[in-house]
Amino acid sequence: MRIRSYFKELDINKTLIIAGIVAVAFLVAFLFWWLGGSTIIGINNEDQSASRRTASLTGLACGSYSKRPIAVMMASDPIARPLSGISQADIVIEMPVTPNGITRMMAIFQCEEPEEIGSVRSAREDFLPLVASFRSLYAHWGGEREALNKLNNGTLDNLDAMKYEGTVFYRKNSVPRPHNGFTTIELLEDKAKDLGYDSKDTFSGYARSGEKSERNLSNIVETVSIDYETPYDVKWVYDGNSNIYKRTRGGEAEIDANTGRQVESSVVVLMRTRSTVLSIDYISVSTVGEGEAEFYQNGIKTGGTWKNNGDGLKFYSTKSAPTSGGVGAPTETSGEMKFIPGKMWIEVVTK
Repeated sequence: MRIRSYFKELDINKTLIIAGIVAVAFLVAFLFWWLGGSTIIGINNEDQSASRRTASLTGLACGSYSKRPIAVMMASDPIARPLSGISQADIVIEMPVTPNGITRMMAIFQCEEPEEIGSVRSAREDFLPLVASFRSLYAHWGGEREALNKLNNGTLDNLDAMKYEGTVFYRKNSVPRPHNGFTTIELLEDKAKDLGYDSKDTFSGYARSGEKSERNLSNIVETVSIDYETPYDVKWVYDGNSNIYKRTRGGEAEIDANTGRQVESSVVVLMRTRSTVLSIDYISVSTVGEGEAEFYQNGIKTGGTWKNNGDGLKFYSTKSAPTSGGVGAPTETSGEMKFIPGKMWIEVVTK
């Protein structure tokens, strides 16, 4: 009986010892997590979460950072001004579309949701590679023949007002045709969902940097003039107090009908390319290939290039660097252009 009792007590002691070891190990692990490990993990997760919250179009955090961008074709005609929602776009691309200099804009939205967007205009073939570059959904009101052929063949996810007028798009009687077409982000997103289009953002964005380049007499430029034909001529004037460029068009401030405020941008890009006259109403603008570019931010100008060879529209800066030992003429070096976070306007200039 004593032997049996002894082994019984021994079994109980072993159980208590094992339980104690497990408890101590758990306590040590918990303390490590609480005092050290959790801090490190928390910081990493916070950094990663902050990165994921950054919108691809602007490099800024916003609540709709993960939403697929929506590109909307918009008018440039004087009779259509002021445009609704133009200041709320994250990226806008503007280019001439006719031999007499009429321009057209493509406003790309991700972070903000304007109460109204318009006037909505037709699709142009030259814009299609740019839509693809930003992985956007494309909204338009009809379009030129070649553009519609490609869109109807499924080249891009698109919403055409010629098919969805009265549901996704609507007309306002207070505005003369054909400039009276409007829509909203909510209407576009609802229809895109019905059609089974992907709603997630897959655009990787541009390189960003908050650092300001050194200002000197050779790179300070506070007025950027875009020599489109009058009344489509554009000027961007730098406001050093807010570090923002303010837009005028046809000699007047560009105002957003939704907000009553002047259009502003953190970055202005001049994208130089070629164009060919197709007819009295159309020109062909080269948006695939490469060419010279100019970048304006922080009140200074940086020279560079643009490239779009099927893998997206990319920008590269170019600067002079001394040769080895400081002997001989400086060489040209280039790298991916780093933009400050914020809205961007891309002005396509043709020759």
